[in-house]
Amino acid sequence: MKNFIKYIGVLTILLLFTVIYSACKKNGGYYDVEDSAVAYNGSIYEYLKSKPGVYDSLIVAVDRMGLKKTLTDSNVTLFAVTNPSFQLALRNLNTLRKQSDKDPLFLSNIDGIQLDTMVSYYIIRGVKPSDSLKLQDGLNLTSVKVAYPMHAKSVRGSASGEVGAGPEVIQFSNTKKSKFVRNWSTSTTASNNIKTKNGIVHVISPDHIFGFDGFVTRLTFIPPPPNLMVTVGGTFSANRENGGGPTSGENSKKVIDGDDHTKFLCDLQGFLTMQFKLKTPEVSSVYTLTSANDENGRDPKAWTYEGSQDGVNWTELHRVSNFFFEERYQQKVFRCTNTTAYLYYRINITELRSGGTFQLAEWTINKSK
Repeated sequence: MKNFIKYIGVLTILLLFTVIYSACKKNGGYYDVEDSAVAYNGSIYEYLKSKPGVYDSLIVAVDRMGLKKTLTDSNVTLFAVTNPSFQLALRNLNTLRKQSDKDPLFLSNIDGIQLDTMVSYYIIRGVKPSDSLKLQDGLNLTSVKVAYPMHAKSVRGSASGEVGAGPEVIQFSNTKKSKFVRNWSTSTTASNNIKTKNGIVHVISPDHIFGFDGFVTRLTFIPPPPNLMVTVGGTFSANRENGGGPTSGENSKKVIDGDDHTKFLCDLQGFLTMQFKLKTPEVSSVYTLTSANDENGRDPKAWTYEGSQDGVNWTELHRVSNFFFEERYQQKVFRCTNTTAYLYYRINITELRSGGTFQLAEWTINKSK
């Protein structure tokens, strides 16, 4: 009897050891989810059409923008956006429009230029399976139409409390033309590596809002009227200059050069005045400011917009306080009720978001409508 009990005990220990050993063989103690590539015998566009109820909104947008051919015979990677992502974007937009007593918008009638830009974010040049995105810093990507800079990185999520033990996902980012990751807008994929005849499809998670964080702002943005600095011309001046002098790469005139990828950078020293003398007096009830490329603490937070006939006596036209740019390279349009034709206009910056260093990509004074 004792020998039988001893035999049962030894057998139990062997079985327990076998179970533990088998569990630990699974990639160092956790289950490694295989990245199984799905193959579809057709083009990317045909794949979208084969999934009714999933990609209907994306197909509408693709067709309206004339991108069917691109998804049929070009070597591309599509980060496919599902119906819920479009629904979230449109719901946010139309909630805002309803508050302003405006009619709702749909994919069939929203601004085509803005829709084209946003759809293009998701169609990437070349075939990019997830294996090509496993570099430590990910991979810089370009969109098919305007070579807009996007970024993707393949990572593993967490599972059962273990970091990196979950399934592989791709972090897909709109870089907003910034080298700083904190300025990017990022979403993740729900599934990867659907192979088609002309490329790869990665499916974006359904909680993603189409257009990243720019859908509502793009479609509620009203472009400013003509820039008087360009159409009329005149002379720019500032009471302070960049530390490198008037010929440096970030001198004062960079703020009126029409390029939002350059900027004026200087010390505020209490206040900064930028002035423009027009060749002939004009009525301006609109002006714009565009945020620069990096540190948002340098953004202007408070200022006045003023007009003058002689450059000595000034009339305040508009006052702003506690203002914040939400993005880099973001143009903001400001309107006031001025009806007088002034020869001089100036903006007087009195406060920054933080610190004492000022920066701005662009300033314009614009004609009244």
